[in-house]
Amino acid sequence: MLAREQKKSLIDQYATHANDTGSPEVQIALLSERIGHLTEHFKTHQKDHGSRRGLLMLVSKRRSLLDYLRTYDSGRYKTVVQKLGLRH
Repeated sequence: MLAREQKKSLIDQYATHANDTGSPEVQIALLSERIGHLTEHFKTHQKDHGSRRGLLMLVSKRRSLLDYLRTYDSGRYKTVVQKLGLRH
C-alpha cells in the first residue's frame, strides 16, 4: 500500500481539478505506483504467487482505464502515458 503522503502527492500531480481524486488519470497514476512497488517486491520474492495474482489484476485494471481514456479523450491519454513513461 502507498503511504498517505505519497498518495496525496500523486493525486496533486495528476489531478484535473482541485478536488479530483477519481479521474482516470489519478487512478492510472496510483495503480502504476502500486505496480512499481510490487515489481520491486518480486525481485526478492519470486515465489509469492498470491501477490503475483494481485499484480496481474492491477495491470488489467490499469489497461482498462487506459483503453477507456484513449477511446474518449486521446489527448488526455497521450499526456498520461507520457508523464508516466508507460510507452516507449
